[in-house]
Amino acid sequence: MADIQADIQAARRAIALLDLTDLGDQANEAGTLQLCARAVAAPGPVAAVCIWPQFVSLARRTLGDSPVRVATVVNFPAGGTNVGRISGDVQEAIGDGADEIDLVFPYKAFLEGAPEIAADMVAEIKAICESTLLKVILETGCFPDEASIRQASDLAIQSGADFIKTSTGKTPVSATPAAARVMLEAIKAGGLPVGLKPSGGIRTLADAKIYLDLADGIMGPAWANPRTFRFGASGLHQALADVIAGETPRESGDGVY
Repeated sequence: MADIQADIQAARRAIALLDLTDLGDQANEAGTLQLCARAVAAPGPVAAVCIWPQFVSLARRTLGDSPVRVATVVNFPAGGTNVGRISGDVQEAIGDGADEIDLVFPYKAFLEGAPEIAADMVAEIKAICESTLLKVILETGCFPDEASIRQASDLAIQSGADFIKTSTGKTPVSATPAAARVMLEAIKAGGLPVGLKPSGGIRTLADAKIYLDLADGIMGPAWANPRTFRFGASGLHQALADVIAGETPRESGDGVY
């Protein structure tokens, strides 16, 4: 019984940190409405919904003054270098009511030896965001080693990221505990109020607990809250809801991410 209660408590903690996500190719207005309904329903609310930019205004109207925030993606998933286009996309998303911007880091340019492109992009988008939360997606599954993940994490933090995020969920390797550990260590060393968002491939309470345990161990047990820690997932919501309801968690794909 004690283990069951501990799992329920952990599931409640995790669901409050969830960015409930629909970035699938078949996303549509009906799906956005369903996502928003799930976001505020028991056992929620979740932290945010994360959707394509064209659905931001619909989500904003639907969620109204609920505590659930509206996040959207830019430069997604390719991580290109066209700052002018990306800046316009960010301005439009904020105008439509986005509370949070998930920006894909130009990781290919970074890995090809042009860190200044990445630094300039993050800094420019942060200047546009102002008080809008900026999450920078590093796409860690494409990095060759932990040293390069650490370098990209440091650069994103120094350039103004409010969060660093592991993955788009569109590459063969998404979030990994090893990448999350490196990113948490960078956050701790940086001394700035920056959060972490593991994203992609996190489908069960056991998966979620791995990342929460890492955060608790490196940053302290009081650190992880919706302002400092998020999960990016879709299938995780149902798994957590099943644990809280006392049901056997059903199999659920993670959608995208």
